[in-house]
Amino acid sequence: MIICNLGNNFDYELEKLSRLFLPFERIDVKSSLTVDKRYAVTKTEYADNGCNIYAFLSLDGKEKECKSFLSKDTENFKKRCELLLAANLFECFVDIVSYKPEWGILTGVRPARLFIETVKNMGYDNAVKYFSDVLKVSKNKISLLSETAKSEEDIISLSKNNSFSLYVSIPFCPTRCSYCSFVSNSIDKAIKIIPSYIEYLCKEIEFVSKIVKEKKLRLETVYIGGGTPTTLSPEDLETVLGKIRSSFDLSTCREFTVEAGRPDTITKEKLVALKKFGVSRISINPQTLNDNVLSVIGRRHTAKQFFESFKLARDVGFDNINTDLIAGLPSDTYDSFCKTIDEIINISPENVTVHSLSMKRASTLTAVGFSPEIDAGVLSTKMVEYARTSLTKAGIFPYYMYRQSKTVGNLENVGYSKKGFEGLYNVFIMDETHSIIACGASAATKLRNPIDGKIERIFNFKYPFEYLSRFDEQIERKKGIYEFYSFL
Repeated sequence: MIICNLGNNFDYELEKLSRLFLPFERIDVKSSLTVDKRYAVTKTEYADNGCNIYAFLSLDGKEKECKSFLSKDTENFKKRCELLLAANLFECFVDIVSYKPEWGILTGVRPARLFIETVKNMGYDNAVKYFSDVLKVSKNKISLLSETAKSEEDIISLSKNNSFSLYVSIPFCPTRCSYCSFVSNSIDKAIKIIPSYIEYLCKEIEFVSKIVKEKKLRLETVYIGGGTPTTLSPEDLETVLGKIRSSFDLSTCREFTVEAGRPDTITKEKLVALKKFGVSRISINPQTLNDNVLSVIGRRHTAKQFFESFKLARDVGFDNINTDLIAGLPSDTYDSFCKTIDEIINISPENVTVHSLSMKRASTLTAVGFSPEIDAGVLSTKMVEYARTSLTKAGIFPYYMYRQSKTVGNLENVGYSKKGFEGLYNVFIMDETHSIIACGASAATKLRNPIDGKIERIFNFKYPFEYLSRFDEQIERKKGIYEFYSFL
């Protein structure tokens, strides 16, 4: 498809909008008129009193145009011109393809943060009107935004100016899931380097803890992710957990999470090790309870193994368990997804995170050419709505959300929880509430200045071999934390 932008420079925004409807089609943006079988024309004509805004779309013989005028007296005139142009093109697409994404023209990662800021600037009623009329967001998604925004604000208010969270990366998995783009390594191939990885990871944890103590930073949450941390042996888990406990002051720590992740990695010995060292929250993530779908996406476990692992965690004493699910997985059906939701509700986890399938560039699904189009988006929309209705009815409410690019149906990822069991780290990292200091291969430290909100990043090397071979260089980078906190 060709987009011809005349009199405007909104190339990136309009290309991104078009991908909501044509996610896998090549889109070329030009600054002159070029007629083709599939093309769009957008035009802005500025005058003394305002701007005429025009969008035209032609897809295989079907045509639609939308015209508008925006007064120059409009607040944030330039930005509103851009939004109105996007809205006009959006309406052209909706008319021709008979499909209306519920998030309208909104493509940002953090819609709840935008909603919170808009409410502060405009008031609640005007914010709702802005999201509905200008951004074309459906009433259903505005309702979801309103609910999650309130919960996120409550969690964000817990953070102090010297707060931080600790992230520790264990980049190993039993197998690589077909939808995954994270930097993770098959345990079969990486097993020889794990002792060295644990040794150097503990060195980095200890180094970081010294900076934290010197700067008098306050630890709010700990999150050990990956990969799948429970691919490690019970002894290696104890080594890492023990190093964290001996290095940091955990008296202020509100939440200590470990991604147990894959049910096929969970044993009683590992769960006992987690409990022994004060882990308060774990994730056991089936993604689906359909064995056929599990096989398709490259997971070696079964639904039965998930239920067994969940019960084992309860028996060991874990009273805060999250389960991750994905709507829109290949070969999953609406009935199968609903059955998964119902079965999850029956075992009553404290948290349920419902992700929408994202077609990430580095995933196996994308590499093999899996291309879910509009019909898949319609199906995924039905799935996430069933999840929201059913979970809420069961007393498991949405408390945070975020979005990713190239998500089927332009949908969202939502964390649900029972009251009092909200995942704090999830909100802190997504909102960029405070600094996240990260250790391990592929980990990214994100430092937030509490005074002006500016963010600085320190990246660790991606791959475990590189992490080990260039460890000293990595430690030098981490010294940047000292400089960042020079104001303390």
